[in-house]
Amino acid sequence: MCGSRSAWVPDLERLWYGPPHPLSTALLPLAWLYCALARGRRLAYGRGWLRRVEPRAPVIVVGNISVGGTGKTPLVLWLVHWLRGLGYRPGILTRGYGGSARDWPRQVLPGSDPAELGDEPVLLARRGGCPVVAGPDRPADADWLVQALGCDVLVSDDGLQHYGLGRWLEIAVIDGTRGLGNGRCLPAGPLREPPGRLAEVDLILCTLGTAGVAPAGVSGVAGAHAMYLFPGAAVNLADPGLTRAARGFVGERVTAVAGIGHPGRFFSLLRSLGLDPIERPYPDHHPYSAADVASWGPGTVLMTEKDAVKCLALARPDHWFLPVEACPDAAF
Repeated sequence: MCGSRSAWVPDLERLWYGPPHPLSTALLPLAWLYCALARGRRLAYGRGWLRRVEPRAPVIVVGNISVGGTGKTPLVLWLVHWLRGLGYRPGILTRGYGGSARDWPRQVLPGSDPAELGDEPVLLARRGGCPVVAGPDRPADADWLVQALGCDVLVSDDGLQHYGLGRWLEIAVIDGTRGLGNGRCLPAGPLREPPGRLAEVDLILCTLGTAGVAPAGVSGVAGAHAMYLFPGAAVNLADPGLTRAARGFVGERVTAVAGIGHPGRFFSLLRSLGLDPIERPYPDHHPYSAADVASWGPGTVLMTEKDAVKCLALARPDHWFLPVEACPDAAF
């Protein structure tokens, strides 16, 4: 099943981010309908036809208007550490996508099971140093963070389209390599909302690599700030106290594993460090199995930190993850 689920990822890349594709054109009527529904839903919340809950603490929403990874989670971690440095008591609310729990919301702890509560919430709990609550009901998540856990400012990981939750600040994150793709809404393109939605957010960040390459496809977005993702030392899954410089793997046989929204960004990062990885992309939130691990073969395996939280029980001594840190530009 793993191979079949992974096979569609390059197809979507070509359809949404490659040259004009006839299938995308054929899907345009559905995309127009999707855009109309997205606009209508936003209008309904704005006019008060649908109920919006205003939390008891300011909410900063970090999201995007496209599907797939753009760098939201590293930015959320950067924000909560920045807020703690200013003396605030931040909390993170997140969807818990991929978690099997039936009762929500749930507080997520560093030792929580990612299969139950989701991989991103567990990563946020381990790295954020603040309370994390997961669940599909964003207002309920926010209420728990404020009432039960004493948070005085909330950061929502994703949720730009969750209009039932009031917000104080909206930050949209754009992938600097892929931009907005073909600029079309689902299913003809990668957008959850029309491109004009970016004009309504408070801040826009464009995620770049470590080399500061100019973003592609977003040059028309006025006021976009740059955000870089810098890798730390690789951490061993079997022995987390063991670290190794990422460039120390140069010249070795390295299998790169990435089950994130945009696996290509991770592979490009490794190549920028001088590695020549064997690429193993998986769908976002992929539940790894012993069969997956066996398919990676012998030698060093490097994966993202998000993948690592699901692979601890399957780890071999030559399995490592590479953490990244967000670094927004000073103007942001």
